[in-house]
Amino acid sequence: MNLTELVGSAAAFLTTASFLPQAWLSFKTRDVSGVSLLMYSVFTVGVALWLAYGVMLDAWPIVIANAVTLTLALMILAMKLIYSPRSGSQ
Repeated sequence: MNLTELVGSAAAFLTTASFLPQAWLSFKTRDVSGVSLLMYSVFTVGVALWLAYGVMLDAWPIVIANAVTLTLALMILAMKLIYSPRSGSQ
């Protein structure tokens, strides 16, 4: 593994790992009242684009990290839609 791959792998691991505590807390408590629907929607689309970018580059650290983050973000987004009142809260 060269230095570029090492830096990319470390960045992918750290950014994905930093997302895990918030995701775990959301799953555990099912409290998504502090989650902005608009922000999470935009974030999820951005992560999906990063995943596509990683696939196009054949960059596995980017693909794996963003596949994990996309899965978690979609789950939190689904929880926001399921557990939030229908009054249009964000």
